[in-house]
Amino acid sequence: IAVGILVGLFAIQSRGTGVMGRFFGPITTIWFITMGALGATQIMTNPAILQALSPVHAVSFMIDHHFLTFIVLGSVFLAVTGAEALYADMGHFGRRPIRTAWIGLVLPALTLNYLGQGAFVIANLDRLNQEYRTAADAARAVGANTVQFDFSPFFEMAPDMFRLPLVILATAATVIASQAVISGAFSLTQQAIQLGLLPRMEIRRTSETQAGQIYMPQINWLLLAGVLVLTLAFGSSTRLAAAYGISITGEMLMSTCMMFIVIWKLWKRPAILAAAIVTPFVIIEAIFLASNLQRVWSGGFVPLLLAGGLILIMWTWVRGTRLLAETT
Repeated sequence: IAVGILVGLFAIQSRGTGVMGRFFGPITTIWFITMGALGATQIMTNPAILQALSPVHAVSFMIDHHFLTFIVLGSVFLAVTGAEALYADMGHFGRRPIRTAWIGLVLPALTLNYLGQGAFVIANLDRLNQEYRTAADAARAVGANTVQFDFSPFFEMAPDMFRLPLVILATAATVIASQAVISGAFSLTQQAIQLGLLPRMEIRRTSETQAGQIYMPQINWLLLAGVLVLTLAFGSSTRLAAAYGISITGEMLMSTCMMFIVIWKLWKRPAILAAAIVTPFVIIEAIFLASNLQRVWSGGFVPLLLAGGLILIMWTWVRGTRLLAETT
């Protein structure tokens, strides 16, 4: 099913994001409202979960668990992934729509949903512990080294009669999120070509009014091939988490380094001031990256190999064009 959805998604890219956006916008709005509503219903049953917004609990966890905190950060970081796609899509929508949607809808819905999941887990902790012990006993009985224990508080928060529609809505939202990343890949590739980092490729304009809405056939089908390979190789989103965490933390750290260059070189501010502005972000992102690097051999090597391959391609193209220019 996943492969079929992916093939269909990439096959309709040539129609442009504007046509698809007519359907994606309303679906996304329903998705975030649903997430917020699910979380709010659980918060009402246990309002004490709102105390989780206080950083005191996080600090207490760090003091009590020491190095375990560093390991947990790799999983905690996955809660904020997706925000990096906003920057890639800035050319499609502009700053104001993205900022308005984030502050007015996305952030409140996510906050309510995460708090709601916490309240749901606390309310069902005894049941979960019992189910985990049962799964652990079954694993030991067959000599397994790992415990297969599937639990999704997000879907279990919903009543049984709404669970299937929720899965369908979540699938649609996942397709839309994938569309945002695909559109961002087109934009970034176009910028790389304009900077002379990649060879020229076919770029089709899919909108008569929006300059940022483009379609690149070569990139589209290369992406499809890569995504299908990863889908079949990893088999589940859980196993892909390690690769995802490393790629996103690395991307965010590189964006911060680029911001330093923009402040220093483009905005003509002192290097010390630029360093003072970006240093807090570098420290936070470096800690998250270090935590995720523990999972290199669990799949995290995939984005590192892909990044290394892209660097090699860009370096080869830049060096080759320079040598060609020198000989002619």
